[in-house]
Amino acid sequence: MTALDETMNAIGVAAKDAARAMRAASAAAKNRALIQAADNIDAARADILRVNAAEVAAAREAGKTNAFIDRMALDDGRIDGVCSALRDIAALDDPVGKTLREWNRPNGLSIARVAAPIGVVAVIYESRPNVTVDAAAIALKAGNAVILRGGSECIETNGALYKCFRNACADAGLPETAAQFITTPDRAAVGALLSGLDGAVDLVIPRGGKSLVARVQSDARAPVLSHLDGICHVYIDGDADPEKAVAIAVNSKMRRTGVCGAAETLLIDKGALDRLWPPIAAALREAGCELRVDDAIHALDSAAGKATEEDFQTEYLDAVISVAAVDGVAGAVAHIARYGSGHTETIVTENADAADQFVAGVDSAIVLVNASTQFADGGEFGLGAEIGIATGRLHARGPVGVEELTTYKNVVRGEGQIRP
Repeated sequence: MTALDETMNAIGVAAKDAARAMRAASAAAKNRALIQAADNIDAARADILRVNAAEVAAAREAGKTNAFIDRMALDDGRIDGVCSALRDIAALDDPVGKTLREWNRPNGLSIARVAAPIGVVAVIYESRPNVTVDAAAIALKAGNAVILRGGSECIETNGALYKCFRNACADAGLPETAAQFITTPDRAAVGALLSGLDGAVDLVIPRGGKSLVARVQSDARAPVLSHLDGICHVYIDGDADPEKAVAIAVNSKMRRTGVCGAAETLLIDKGALDRLWPPIAAALREAGCELRVDDAIHALDSAAGKATEEDFQTEYLDAVISVAAVDGVAGAVAHIARYGSGHTETIVTENADAADQFVAGVDSAIVLVNASTQFADGGEFGLGAEIGIATGRLHARGPVGVEELTTYKNVVRGEGQIRP
């Protein structure tokens, strides 16, 4: 066994012990830790920003993309957001011990389904410093222990944020090891986490690019909660309000191009192309977005680039959008079924029947009506924050917040009954 293996196994043992303690932790203690973590980060703001600026400069010099740098960069506004998320999570109802369902049997047994922590959650992520805090906070609020492994490009920033969180746990009387941060950049640490640390890890959550998520899904020995791509669609129906269509299309794509909820494909009802395409195209161009369109739209707008089959399968995470004309709602649903990743889709329409048809037909984790895809976010859902967006069909779908990091147990109370 290597020294790294010994270190990782010790982390697993400590996490398992902490998870047992966290099951019984009071809501008051957990909330104190979260509020104190926010205060600690606020007090350490200058140091955190200094460390982050150095790592951002190094990433820029190394040739990282603008989208990558945007995800790893912190400023005062983002620090404020991290602190607000911690306080918002503290203000949520404690999910642990909540009765989800209860019923009585004819034999007198009383049965209750009660929310319980999952146990030890491993979060493997790339260079998004806010994930260090969001993941630790959500896991702790749900009564879990968490093991954090962030990207090497942001390891010092992540470490500074983690230190603020760990110290807050200790001050609140919770185990410091309720949240552990892997400090080594050695990629073998990821392999050790995926092995399950001798059964210590109960759930793995990857948050990052396609290659990271694919590796986790392939190699993990514990259940995985994740999504591969955020190929999100905006469908502009023939009965759309043009002003809403323009605003939603531009915001969905351009508010932040590097987030997983950014729209990558725009679909337009072909029967309304003449009316809807010109103002939408003009607004996207003015916002600095490159347009890659299918043949039907290119016939109207030869200045736009031509889309390829690959474009409709691409998560650009940049100021580029693919565009296709479709045959109404049915055509939009068929396109999304073929090319979508099950993440987030929206319809813009004033036709309630069309909206209902879209909602029923699209099988994605988040389906919106007359709203930007950029609302695909745990904070915007009122969850305080999120660890990621789950696009599978088991356990959780959409933003993974506090309640999504619980399971349940069945508590059965009797008065001496025996089974005949």
